[in-house]
Order: sequence, then structure tokens, then C-alpha cells
Amino acid sequence: MISLEEFRTESVSWLRENVDNAPPNYGAILPPSLVAEGVEWQKRIYAAGWAGIHWPVEYGGKGLTSQHQSIWLEECARMDVPPYVNMVGCVLAGQGVQIYGTDEQKTQHLQSIITASELWCQLFSEPESGSDLGSLRTTAEADGEGWIVNGQKVWCSGGRYSNWGILMARTDPSLPKHRGISFFLVDMQSQGIETRPLRQMTGDAEFDEVFFTDVALPESALLGPINGGWHVGMDILTKERGSIGAGAITMQRRLDSLMSLADSELDPHTRQKLVMLLTQGKSYHFLGQRQGPDASVSSSLNKLGITELMFDIANLRANIAGIEALLDGSGSSSLLSAPGARIAGGTSQIQRNIIGERILGLPKEPRPE
Repeated sequence: MISLEEFRTESVSWLRENVDNAPPNYGAILPPSLVAEGVEWQKRIYAAGWAGIHWPVEYGGKGLTSQHQSIWLEECARMDVPPYVNMVGCVLAGQGVQIYGTDEQKTQHLQSIITASELWCQLFSEPESGSDLGSLRTTAEADGEGWIVNGQKVWCSGGRYSNWGILMARTDPSLPKHRGISFFLVDMQSQGIETRPLRQMTGDAEFDEVFFTDVALPESALLGPINGGWHVGMDILTKERGSIGAGAITMQRRLDSLMSLADSELDPHTRQKLVMLLTQGKSYHFLGQRQGPDASVSSSLNKLGITELMFDIANLRANIAGIEALLDGSGSSSLLSAPGARIAGGTSQIQRNIIGERILGLPKEPRPE
């Protein structure tokens, strides 16, 4: 197996040679306007052997370790290029199918995910069930041949251009709320699915709301055990939080831009705040290195810390720059998008609960059955 040092050298060399072919680094959500560019970039990555780095060879990957994958994410962040086209597909759906999928599901989807032949969206949140997914109301009723799905999902990134979606729906309302949920792989072209764009305060419409009206799913759409979807969903969301934690390089770039402000005239309070954020940024960077690339409950520490820090950075930069922060394109985008990062992948409040209960061993909050 190639060493980590040699792998880093080769990845840096390839990225430098191909950076001009990459689309803008759009982060975790592929904007509809960049779908064509993003797919072409993923195909180039795959052809060169940089897709599915830690995936098994039989599914089209390189069969390397998660440490190798972490290096790839870091170097892509340094070059400011996307490491893959579709985070939901490559991180969530792909790893979910690897862990819980049948042989047929693995054969059907995994190769298509890393070649960008399939783009995926996430169908979890609902109008009254955001971070509290256990209260979701979308239903999937068995009809003898498969499942009939009815309900509504919101904040679905890429719903309008995705080929497939990962869906959590209630299959047994008689069970306690976390135990009656199942996990499905949904063909987004199925009859009865309607997507509508949701416009954000940034002016973009990166998300959709998705409506299911008597959508028929085959039995093969079920991923994992019946009524075991809560465990499947929480497992892959932990991997999403690990991916968010890997954004330390992007965060460092924002910290570097903050440091340039240190040369300007700042009052003592603002300068102290700047120093505090820079110190926190370094702390989270080293925490990520200590934690390693494998997602776990401790991923919540990095997810919470980095997204809250990015929020504070955006606000401090806006306070220093004044009205220019709202007029400048990049500054305005960072300021308006920062609150959303504290929600994606589980809100900061949810991360604090996870840290308190599962890491610190504090008493659990009462949960109604």
C-alpha cells in the first residue's frame, strides 16, 4: 500500500496539474448552476484514480485507508477545489450502501456514485422535524409489493437535479418514535414526487422542498432492517459530521483573511476578539488531527466547534469591515451563509446534547416514548 507521504506528494502533483479544470469550490452543496462542471470534474477525478480513495476496490475505489482519504480532502481544500461532486452520494449514500446494502444495491449504486452517473439528495428534515428526526411524519406503508410513501421533506440540497435520494420514513406508527422508522433508497424520477426550490437569504436557491404523493417504492428500496432506519440514519449522519469537521483547512483560510485585518486600526476589544478566534481556530485544527479522519461520536466536537467558529469569524469580519461586508460578494456570502452551517448535519444544540450525553456521561434529557 502506498505510504501517506507518497500519497500526499502524488495528490498534490495531480491537483496542481488539473486545478484549471476544476469548478469553483462550492463546499458541501452543489449549486444547480454548476452541475455540469461538477460532474465533469468527478469523472476526471475518477479516471485518474482519485475517487473512492478509501472504498473497496470491488466497488471502484482504491482500497486505501481513511487516512489517505483525509489527505485528499486536505489537499483539495488547500487548492480550493471540490474533493468530489456530490457529498450526499459519496459520503452518506455511498457509505450507507457499503455498510447496510444488499449485494444487489451495492452493484447497482456504488460504481455509479463515484463516477457521478448518479447524483444523490438527502430526504430527512420535515417542516416540523428538523434536528428532531424522531418526530418525522412522512409515512411508508407496505402494500404487499413494496411501499407507498406520502409526506413532505424540506431543506433537501440538490433535489431538483438528483437521480436518487436517501429517505427516512415512518413504517410503524405503533412503535416508539425512534423505533418505527425505516431507511429507503428512492428513485427521484418516481411518479408522485414533486420538488420546489427554496430561496435562501443569500439569494440562492440551493435547497428544495420535496412532496411525496402515493409514491410507490419496490421492496428493494429498503436499506437495512425494517424499522431500523433510525440507527442507519444516525450512523451515516455521524460520517457527515466527520466530513464537516474536515473543513478545518477552509476555516484556516478564513482565519488567514482575518489576520490581514490585524494590520488595520482596531480597538482593544476587537483585537482581543480577533486573537481569541485565531487561537480557537488553531485548537480545532489540532483537535481534528488528534481525532483522525474516522467519523465517530467525537466528530460532534469538531462539527460544533468549527461551525460556531465560522459563524463568529463571519460576524467579526462584518463588524470590522462595516457596510462593505454586505457589499462585497465573498464577504456578504460568508456572512449570510454562516448561520446555516450551524444547522446542517444536526444543529449546534443537538451536538451539545451528543457531547454531554455520550462523551461527558451527563444524564440524558427526558424523551417521550
